[in-house]
Amino acid sequence: MLAKLAPALSRVLIVDPNPHAARLLTEIVKGMGAGEIVVEPDEPRAMKAALELEPGIVFTERNGDKLDGESLARALRRSSFACRRAPIIMITADATASTILGARDSGVHEFLRKPFTSADLLKRVENVALKPRDWVEAVGYVGPDRRRFNSGEYTGDRKRRADKPANVSEVMAAAKDQAMRILAAALDQFHNDPMQAICAIREQAATLKSLAIKASDSRLAVAVGALEVTLASGPPTKETLAAPIGALLAMAPPEPRMQKAG
Repeated sequence: MLAKLAPALSRVLIVDPNPHAARLLTEIVKGMGAGEIVVEPDEPRAMKAALELEPGIVFTERNGDKLDGESLARALRRSSFACRRAPIIMITADATASTILGARDSGVHEFLRKPFTSADLLKRVENVALKPRDWVEAVGYVGPDRRRFNSGEYTGDRKRRADKPANVSEVMAAAKDQAMRILAAALDQFHNDPMQAICAIREQAATLKSLAIKASDSRLAVAVGALEVTLASGPPTKETLAAPIGALLAMAPPEPRMQKAG
């Protein structure tokens, strides 16, 4: 098991203003076989360390002096860093329903309540390292698929149908539906955050292109190609993107076109 976790633990970033807590966490991850470990006390230094270290996993306290774990997660997710998709595990004694939802909506992978055991931490690391989740690149949200937040351990009868395995065609249809929804939302919210909207649109174009190739869907491939040309032809604007995105959305069933994601 530790060998399987090694890639994620080769470079670890720990963000915690409490030296004792940071030291304890460092010793536990060392016991899991962690390689290089960098500890920082606040968000500015953590972001600088993330850029230089390119961690395979990030552990962060929820709050402290110059530290807001949710703000750190959002900043990392919306950055251009190579590690922007690295799993983030938030560890805190403040584990109310609102803080858990806040962590989820900021792009955190897992949430761990203090006090915890090394077994508790290992289970969270296993979840992020061995059970990868789909990535969502939207405007209002950037991070792992929130529908599977902290749900890897539960397999009971009431587990949502969307979390259960599906056949290949259903998986592709769901991916296409989500990409269309995010495209619609990105165009609608373009003026709120142009840079992230463009990032989201590029990501969905890549997703739809891959789906078009897998499904041998030439019509979809042509429409995606038109969007890619627009994205590559100078700084894209909402006006220049409206036509190619509209052509793609016209291929979706009426209901997905009405409901935007992100």
